[in-house]
Amino acid sequence: MNGRVTIYAGSHSGTDHEFEKAVDRFVRDLVGHGMGIVYGGGRVGLMGTVANAALCEGGEVTGVIPRSLTDAEITHPYLTQLHVVDSMHERKHLMADLGDVFVAVPGGVGTVEELFEVWAWLILGFHQKPVTLLNINGYWDPLLSMIRVMTRSGFLSEKEEASIRPIENAAELVRLLGGWRPPPPRW
Repeated sequence: MNGRVTIYAGSHSGTDHEFEKAVDRFVRDLVGHGMGIVYGGGRVGLMGTVANAALCEGGEVTGVIPRSLTDAEITHPYLTQLHVVDSMHERKHLMADLGDVFVAVPGGVGTVEELFEVWAWLILGFHQKPVTLLNINGYWDPLLSMIRVMTRSGFLSEKEEASIRPIENAAELVRLLGGWRPPPPRW
């Protein structure tokens, strides 16, 4: 299978050591399936884990980083390709364009913001790419509960709720891609 996976990951690793181990395993398995990686371009935190895992397996790794964050996120020096852009808006847009599927791994507010933007774009029909959550040790369970509340409260349809998929590993992502059907656009 070919294609590129856009991975949203933070510049911190979190307090659960399983996050790093699971992200490393996930990315190595994606590369083993012939997938390229698109991510935020940094070498620290789970972003660095993403890049290092893919590079160790000989994978293609494309980073996208705003000029203003090149020092804070410490740009990874060994990427296949690096795009230095002028703004976060450009970063998010380019990462969305370059990927065929989106995966959010555990992260903070930036990760959640990127995730929600591409998910909103899916619901509104601006793209038809899968949006997923690598749910390590139940990290995304509270968010999935909130999404169920949104549906029960009439803010999401059941098809829209089902369009964001929790996954446990790369094999689940590959299966999802094989049978992916986007929800009908809201409007």
